[in-house]
Amino acid sequence: MDDVIRSLATDIRTAETTVALTGAGVSTASGMPSFRGDDGIWGDEFDPDTFHIRRFETDPVGFWADRVRLRERMQPEAAGPNAAHNAFARLQACGALSAVITQNTDGLHTAAGTRRVLELHGNARRVVCQRCGERRDAEWAFEVAKGSGDPPTCSCGGIYKPAVVLFGEALDPALVRDARRRVANSDLLLVAGTSLQVDPAASLPAQRQGATLAVINLETTPLTANADYDIREDVTDVLPKIAKAACRR
Repeated sequence: MDDVIRSLATDIRTAETTVALTGAGVSTASGMPSFRGDDGIWGDEFDPDTFHIRRFETDPVGFWADRVRLRERMQPEAAGPNAAHNAFARLQACGALSAVITQNTDGLHTAAGTRRVLELHGNARRVVCQRCGERRDAEWAFEVAKGSGDPPTCSCGGIYKPAVVLFGEALDPALVRDARRRVANSDLLLVAGTSLQVDPAASLPAQRQGATLAVINLETTPLTANADYDIREDVTDVLPKIAKAACRR
């Protein structure tokens, strides 16, 4: 494994443009539960339709009550960046990583210090007014909803919605185009902690134009057979080693 890590680190260090694509597996070590899988939140505990955009529009009181319940289950305030997040930040700081494209909404890449993060599904640490577009910290919104039982509202009279892509909503097309462009222009694509089961993130690797493909995930993915590097290890163990070797001068 050490030889594989050294080889990949060399490829990252010498690549002109390296882009990372990350998923839930990067954040589970921070205590963030995954949404899918055997232990995922979606299932008996929470119905995805509860967080559909139609529910927000027709029953904002009920929506926010369930959103508070979901937050208490996830406890994001207790989560902080882990060794994998810190490794990506280190790679970017030393000039070895152009950008991180993530399916995660926890904001932990930014919290770790990574500055070029494309959050495909939004950021759960923020809320946005559906009338005027004002953004606020989600902590305030949750306190309002939990304390009063009413949805958080803006001074303009609009209702705040979590700044994430709800079921039934489309992803920001400009953001998706940017992600596709970055992958297409990359020399190395580093995929970490994602099973690549959900589009459009799952289709992003297909945009690469001959780029070296490295996949770090505990289980197989649809890219396993085509990966130049297929590393079945914990991202919190492997990524710090890769960053240390790639950033060595």
